Amino acid sequence: MKSIIITSLLLSAGAAAQAGPYANVEVNSGFSGSDYTGSATDVHVGYEGANWYVQGGPALLAPDNADGDIELSGKAGGSYGINDALSVYGEVSFLTGDTTSYGTKAGLKYNF
Repeated sequence: MKSIIITSLLLSAGAAAQAGPYANVEVNSGFSGSDYTGSATDVHVGYEGANWYVQGGPALLAPDNADGDIELSGKAGGSYGINDALSVYGEVSFLTGDTTSYGTKAGLKYNF
């Protein structure tokens, strides 16, 4: 959780004053080959600026052939334009449970 807060603060440094709240519902389903393993539905509220965001809320877990559960999940991320065509982006995320899991995402985006 500390890394999410720190990341969101760093990404917001120097961000434009344009910011606002939003709601985001996202469903992520998993498969092993063609075998469905389950889904997680994130029901998040968030806040975003010109090049950053932070969001969190309940995650509704629905594993295949098992009872569902509700955990807490969240994400923080942002992007930085290197020039008119190239930008770098990143995201950190978490999901509570028996063991809290964390994820990261990073990449480059090039516009033609």
